[in-house]
Amino acid sequence: MKPCLLRCLSMLLAWLLAAPALAHDGDDHSKEAPAPTANSPQRAADGSVLLPKASQRQLAIRTVLTAQRAWPQTRELSGKVVVDPNAGGKVQAAFAGRIEPGPRGFPALGQAVRKGEVLAYIRPAFDAIARANQLAQAAELRAGRTLAQQRLARLRQLEGSVPQKDIDAARLELASLGERLAAVGASVNAREALSAPAAGLVAAANVVAGQVVDARDVVFEIVDPARLRVEALAYDSRLAADIAGASASPAPGQSFALELLGAGAMLREQAIPIQFRLKPGQGRGGQVALAVGQPLKVLVQTRSKVTGVAVPAEAIVKNGANQDIVWVHEQAERFVPKTVRTAPLDGANVLVQDGVAAGERVVVRGASLLSQVR
Repeated sequence: MKPCLLRCLSMLLAWLLAAPALAHDGDDHSKEAPAPTANSPQRAADGSVLLPKASQRQLAIRTVLTAQRAWPQTRELSGKVVVDPNAGGKVQAAFAGRIEPGPRGFPALGQAVRKGEVLAYIRPAFDAIARANQLAQAAELRAGRTLAQQRLARLRQLEGSVPQKDIDAARLELASLGERLAAVGASVNAREALSAPAAGLVAAANVVAGQVVDARDVVFEIVDPARLRVEALAYDSRLAADIAGASASPAPGQSFALELLGAGAMLREQAIPIQFRLKPGQGRGGQVALAVGQPLKVLVQTRSKVTGVAVPAEAIVKNGANQDIVWVHEQAERFVPKTVRTAPLDGANVLVQDGVAAGERVVVRGASLLSQVR
């Protein structure tokens, strides 16, 4: 009995050892994903992100400690850059004619010009009949001047026997004919100088050599980049009287301060136009470079207050449901997304009114990278 029992136990043991291999026979394990390690970024089931310290340094994650306080209530307006009428202007043709280069040739875009500098000349353009009439008038005046010279010479020979008033009248008539002839002759071949109305840069040049322009055509536009203005449209007529400060944002994360100049008393496009100017030292040569007509987002701070937490605009990102969220640094390597309600504050910061409490650490740099962790 014992040899038989030993034989059965040996067969059972061999079957147990071969069972795992048989159970997985034919399975392909080459495409199985490696198990996540503790040193790689991971997205937890609750939506939080586990980010090791080494990865935080590589992604340049930065946080700030939030503080809740009262901030000016902000309104967002649509605006654009306009020219200061005292520091720029247009060069227009007063009559139809042909354009000729100035002493230094036609100015190039961006070229600095002085006030009163001649930029170009315009020579009047006449049709054949008008030019023939002018030449005929000039010939008639020359003949009249010759007769007046001869008459004055005869009267001077008879001086003493003719009244002095006749001699004076002949002399005045000769002078008048000479002036009329000079005026008509100058109008035939004269040219008018087009000068810069203000010092600044050439913002537009709409002419080439030999071009014929009509009266009131804009030939050049001069702009002083350091003295530009910003015009915004407000659909609330009471807003102009409640403005405490303003800033403009040409691009996300960029802003510059504005000074209120005044508001119009007439509607334009069913809105009140409000004009601002750049604070000194912010024009070209400073940190702000603008172009006339450039659209801007104007943020107006009113005297009324609202409570919230101010964070940089880049701290606000979108989640999968297209909601505004911020990432809160809860633990050393754990970041939690929180849905927030925001309001504009200025061009570089936004106001979080709900969703974040004071004393929490909010990610202000690298928030978009955290949202990409899967």
